[in-house]
Amino acid sequence: MFARASEAGKIYSIDVNPSAFRFMQQNVRLNRVYTRVIPMKRDAREVIKKKLGCVADRVLMPLPEKAFEYLPCALSVLKETGGWIHYYDSEYARKSENPVEKVKLKVAEELESLGVIFSFSFGRVVRTTGPNWYQVVLDIKLDVYGNKRKRRVS
Repeated sequence: MFARASEAGKIYSIDVNPSAFRFMQQNVRLNRVYTRVIPMKRDAREVIKKKLGCVADRVLMPLPEKAFEYLPCALSVLKETGGWIHYYDSEYARKSENPVEKVKLKVAEELESLGVIFSFSFGRVVRTTGPNWYQVVLDIKLDVYGNKRKRRVS
């Protein structure tokens, strides 16, 4: 869907799950985006370390269960001129708490500890997933961070 809606020249789609990978390949064929989408059946962390350092303008992180853990990997794949991370997370929040703000705080603390200059351009609750549990999405703009980022996020 992203490949059809965007003007991206090259899209790397990485999934370690064999069933998800088969669906990904089928989706690429059905949407006729095989000239721009490169499906990879591997762990994203492994692929990024070996092949995809500093190549992306935008990183989509659609798996809320692993997004926070993989945040340093997402940073390392962005070009040195910066870029965007489309980040999903799950968060528990009481009625008096804002789940989007809780996720922003958690992500901000991590990015600050990695020495990254960033801003949140967008955030919202996508859906509820259980009592007081929310799926949240953030669009994060990362500024130029060059060599400092390379040292701290490898």
